[in-house]
Amino acid sequence: MSDPIFETVLSTLAETGVRTITLNRPASLNAMNRCLIDDVARAFDHANGDPATRAIIFTGAGKAFCAGDDRREHVHPASEQEARDLVQAIQRATHAITFGAKPVVGAINGWAVGGGFEWAINCDFPIWGKSAKGFFPEVSLNLFVTGAVTSLLPALVGVHKAREMLFFGDKYSSEDLLAAGVAWKVVEDDVLMQTAHQTAERLANLPILSVRAMKRVLNASASTDLNRALALETEATIAGFMDPTTTELLSAF
Repeated sequence: MSDPIFETVLSTLAETGVRTITLNRPASLNAMNRCLIDDVARAFDHANGDPATRAIIFTGAGKAFCAGDDRREHVHPASEQEARDLVQAIQRATHAITFGAKPVVGAINGWAVGGGFEWAINCDFPIWGKSAKGFFPEVSLNLFVTGAVTSLLPALVGVHKAREMLFFGDKYSSEDLLAAGVAWKVVEDDVLMQTAHQTAERLANLPILSVRAMKRVLNASASTDLNRALALETEATIAGFMDPTTTELLSAF
């Protein structure tokens, strides 16, 4: 299977069977526009369907993993159908990362904000660079989170800590996130990709059947119903998009 070419994402396969999917809008800190959202879903769908790909690294080019919604390109949905189409596209990307058969190692560099923070949490083995930071601004913007984090985050950090992170939108360092259980490992920035490759290669060398089964069963049993979380998040986010207050808050953010 030949490697596809995407506009905003790089997808490359090493001889080890490790595929690296890189968000590639460095001038915008890999902020999420519609093209990036669609490319992430397509890149992960391709990787999960590629027999040569045994493990995936997910990272961002430049100074950030993903700085959340691209405010410069943001077009506020004019109708509920437009809002639903956008939110479902975001959730398709999460579905491809989380429910895909291949294990995903996150190499989280720089800022991981909003939807970018969600993608970091979607990774099976999230490794954060020491200088990386993350936060959720959604509630302050009259919006809602996506990415099944309403299920995944409480399973990682407990309900009280999840409430803190989601309601208040505080900024967290990589060490904060390691202590909370969001980060699997924190390493020096200059060895982030090396550590990610070492981890992904270990996964790639394990038996395929058992690795895929372990990912599937852990996702089914370690948290509440992810599909239900995605559906509830979708409706809550659409409602936020349709409230005029949201446009004002997004413009001022």
